[in-house]
Amino acid sequence: MRILVTGGAGFIGSHTCDRLVALGHEVTVLDALVSPVHRDGKPNHLTPGVDFFEGDVRDRDLVRNLLRRTDAVYHFAAYQDYLPDFAKFTDVNVTSTAMIYEIIVAEKLDISRVVVASSQAAMGEGLYWCPEHGEQTPGMRPESRLKVADWDVRCPECDGELTMLPTPERVSNPQNAYGMSKHGEEVVAVNLGRRYGIPTVALRYSIVQGPRQSVYNAYSGACRIFNLHYLLGSAPTLYEDGQAIRDYVNIHDVVDANVLVLTHPRAAGRVFNVGGGEAYTTQQFSDVVQRQYGSSEPGVVSGEYRFGDTRHILSDIDALKELGWKPQRSPAESVAEYAEWLRDMPGLDEILSQANAKMRSLGVVRKAGG
Repeated sequence: MRILVTGGAGFIGSHTCDRLVALGHEVTVLDALVSPVHRDGKPNHLTPGVDFFEGDVRDRDLVRNLLRRTDAVYHFAAYQDYLPDFAKFTDVNVTSTAMIYEIIVAEKLDISRVVVASSQAAMGEGLYWCPEHGEQTPGMRPESRLKVADWDVRCPECDGELTMLPTPERVSNPQNAYGMSKHGEEVVAVNLGRRYGIPTVALRYSIVQGPRQSVYNAYSGACRIFNLHYLLGSAPTLYEDGQAIRDYVNIHDVVDANVLVLTHPRAAGRVFNVGGGEAYTTQQFSDVVQRQYGSSEPGVVSGEYRFGDTRHILSDIDALKELGWKPQRSPAESVAEYAEWLRDMPGLDEILSQANAKMRSLGVVRKAGG
């Protein structure tokens, strides 16, 4: 097929392009190469053999011309990070998606599949169980509790203790601007796809790990942050009490999912979680990275927290497994591959201090009791 990949020079996009080219598809990449992700311009991992265009996914004329020569689309281009650019999240992530469908409809283009990249952030805190009130989808934890190191999520109805459950796709409860924009993108893509007969799939990625994940974002990437600390000889800070839960998925497993939904007849019109299927605390994941580097220094619990962080989230991946996909690679494998990719990269010693300073200047990193 002739496949357009927006954001195809990025982390998930470039790995997906590698696979698509290997499978014999004709791939066109559209990427704006913006900072901080592409601080140094076109990356050396850009897939050989792709037809590359540098430009914005909101450039109507450019996108129209590329869609006219396209059979299928992967829409990975997005604005992300933990920044208070609320309008920009919506403008880039939702408007660009709506415009793609607008062009397809206006031009009467025969597009066999559109796959949009969503995020676990669209589920917010996810699904919990209260012994008295049953299923709960709590909102963001109040600052008053975080200030006194009361980390756990409480039942919105009785303020009692909750048990985390794997969160299925039916839950959408985003609490930050990025998650809101990704949920909006899902709604636009899936519903317009259904209305106009454009087969569409939205994939909610958990925390994706592996080589090529940018080292320059101020916020994203426990794998990036922990690897940089241990590579440079220091121990990472574990926010809150180190017991927040996440699930981690390897980039190659993500590519497997991306390729599967391109043609699977039961994928169209649906949203799927793409996760690792296993819960890890921040402490447990830090231990994985510590072992990779043979360090004797465990992660440090300092009482600091990032305002707006999700306490626990574990994606339910049963729906995608029913299509024949399952994660096959462990976080330890992801960390090892990322560590190898970082090994000879120059200028790493400045990155951690710069990212930390930016987070503090924005008031994102705070301290309980402070």
